[in-house]
Amino acid sequence: MMMEIIAELLKLTVFGGLALAGMLVIVIWKKDLKMKVTYLRLFVQLVALISIYYLYTYQLWLLLMIAIILIIPIVFGRAFCGWLCPFGLYSDVVTILRKSLKIRYRLLPERLNRILHYLRYVLLVFFLILPFLLGPIQSWHWSVAPYLGGPFRTYNVLLGPLEPLIIPWETGLKFFELDISYPYATDIIFYSGDFPFLITVSIFVALTLVTSFFFRRFWCRFCPTGASIAIVNKIKGFRWAPLLHLNKDEEKCTKCGICKRVCPVQVTDVYEKKGGNITTSMCMLCLRCVEMCPYEGCLKLNADGKTVFKSRNWL
Repeated sequence: MMMEIIAELLKLTVFGGLALAGMLVIVIWKKDLKMKVTYLRLFVQLVALISIYYLYTYQLWLLLMIAIILIIPIVFGRAFCGWLCPFGLYSDVVTILRKSLKIRYRLLPERLNRILHYLRYVLLVFFLILPFLLGPIQSWHWSVAPYLGGPFRTYNVLLGPLEPLIIPWETGLKFFELDISYPYATDIIFYSGDFPFLITVSIFVALTLVTSFFFRRFWCRFCPTGASIAIVNKIKGFRWAPLLHLNKDEEKCTKCGICKRVCPVQVTDVYEKKGGNITTSMCMLCLRCVEMCPYEGCLKLNADGKTVFKSRNWL
């Protein structure tokens, strides 16, 4: 048993070392200031995808995974959505494909975009209370709750975006002997009933890929898993949360509008705010605005008040 634990720790150490080495190579190799963070983020997303697949090989307490995902925004805002979420990675790959075809993206009306953002909270609350709406919770149910069993099976929807394309269990979907999946596919299969799940999964995949092709990070705009409670920093006693903030220097801003145009989820607060911390919970902290801002130090990513990354003059 001890040898197995040591072997696993060695694997994690080697993987972690390779991941850090890859990040260092990108930072040194990519000279283009307008794309350095984008390449780095894509690499981190790929590492996160591999790590999540690795976690899926263990019988983890899925409820604990949900708790961690919902707690992360308190400390880091929506950085999980921008840097770690597998579904976000797939959307970014679709965006890269669209760019390679020289097809311009489309914008959602600002009002609709904000409505979708608030919808995420409605969906989150709905799924969190759903097990209690379905009927009385028996005492034995709590023993299977950590594994999302019994009435708590509905919580699995909150882990939907983490579902890798290849998973280590039988799904009913095969490709070259590999069990393939897609975000939310497990839930679609589970709830399909007598309806052919392959049809429902195919329709869902087609819809999400098409919408992501024309609208950047479309699903991220109302995904309940990505619900951020960054707004708690406006409550006395919680102003320390989250620790990560975008910060704007009003004196250096010329209202060029680049930050507004490059944001994948159409956050306008960075452009509209006069200065100081940007506290909108719509922001995924992908740092595309900081990366593209052409004015030295106009936009910054601060961690607990200290600057981690700032805009550069790339003109």
